[in-house]
Amino acid sequence: MDAVKVSPHPATVRTRWGVRKRATATAIGVVAAALLVGGLILLLLLQKALVVSTETLTRLQAEDVIARIAEQDLDEAARYVRSSARPGQYVQIIDPNGSVFAASVPATAATPITTLRPHAKQTLFQHVSGVNSLFDDELFVVATGVGEDEKVYTVAVAATVQVQSETVATVAWFMLGAAPLLLAGVGVGVWILAGRSLRQVERIRGQVAGINAQRLDSRVEVPQTSDEIQALALTMNMMLDRLQASDREQRRFVSDASHELRSPLATLSAGVEIAAADSSGAMWEEMKEVLAGETARMRYLVEDLLTLAKTNDGGLNLDMADVDLDDVLDEEVRRLRSMTSHKIEARLEPARVTGDVRRLSQAIRNVLDNAVRHAESQINIQVRNSADGILLTIDNDGPPVPIAERERIFERFVRLDESRSRESGGSGLGLAITSAIMSAHGGRILSREAPGGGCRFELAFPGQMKSTAKDQPQQLTLLQGPGSPPAQGGRG
Repeated sequence: MDAVKVSPHPATVRTRWGVRKRATATAIGVVAAALLVGGLILLLLLQKALVVSTETLTRLQAEDVIARIAEQDLDEAARYVRSSARPGQYVQIIDPNGSVFAASVPATAATPITTLRPHAKQTLFQHVSGVNSLFDDELFVVATGVGEDEKVYTVAVAATVQVQSETVATVAWFMLGAAPLLLAGVGVGVWILAGRSLRQVERIRGQVAGINAQRLDSRVEVPQTSDEIQALALTMNMMLDRLQASDREQRRFVSDASHELRSPLATLSAGVEIAAADSSGAMWEEMKEVLAGETARMRYLVEDLLTLAKTNDGGLNLDMADVDLDDVLDEEVRRLRSMTSHKIEARLEPARVTGDVRRLSQAIRNVLDNAVRHAESQINIQVRNSADGILLTIDNDGPPVPIAERERIFERFVRLDESRSRESGGSGLGLAITSAIMSAHGGRILSREAPGGGCRFELAFPGQMKSTAKDQPQQLTLLQGPGSPPAQGGRG
């Protein structure tokens, strides 16, 4: 059999280069590249500046000697040449025969420093290497022709370029020696700064790693640094807040669901045991209706719990289509007539929304059943169209929901009157399911006080009425009670 390679556990895998090393290496590499490019550019610019400076000084010196000859004479210019000697610069006046008439340095008094012989007012340039010159240095020579007594003399000025080379070499060696120190400083600085930042990240990681299901109330220490690390810690704490709230909600949901299921299960268990103990079967005949009712109640409760679970997981499948909301209400009003003695007044305008007709019917039925349980004698239903959508209001003449409870009423297993039995008060899931269905359709449900007193629920749908020739907007008033005619909707 082939050997099976087992991958190491992710927690034991260590990267060769961590963030700290990568940051330090990247910083050193970037600075080294910048130093290399910047150094080369600096040396080239420095060399060019030195060359231009040398050429400028050489030309100025030649022009100064030429001015002396033009303004005075050759002898005065010769005296000026001998008295104006400068280090690294050599000046000669060469006669038409090629002999040195005057020189700034005695070493150049016998041999011309250049072979250039320009015409009058002509300037020539020449680079003379140390091998071909009187000196070991490379020279830059400027030769200008000067006419005097119908003869052409040559004024030659030479400057050594050794100073330029030495200056560029000195700067290069300085940069080469300072670069490692600078790179070392950058590396140490980035290493320290990255280490400090990562220590905070590691502290946050360690604190989060120690938080489990039993310690969801723990929070990460937030450093007062006003940077990304502080933002990370705040984000982690907000995530932990959401996890704790979700865990608390899940635990409460499981506890409430277990509590709600315990009663019908206990009734079924006791009924089965009692019926089984009666060999005559008479007890079964007495208990079967009770057991059937408890079975139906548990089935409805499980279906409601499944619906809420699907809405939480985003798995509530909606069969979207155009729905005549007034027709849905017409059917529900007919149903209410058969099950209650309350007076029901319905004002329905033709209204069409996009949604799942089965889920919308379920949401409306839950609100209507709630109204039936709390109404004293009358229920009012109204559908209105507007530019913003469709508003369905369901009023009953019972007490309104207290202001402080008008949001909590849509949570699971909420019963404002804890003294009511579950048989008369429901499971506490109907309004929660309605709120979830409305949210899935992009709508909302609110609890308010009716204008004339009493309890009101508003269901707002994000749609608008679509009228046809058959369905023109109209308002119908339905007064229903026991024995009244069937309710008619806008399209019924």
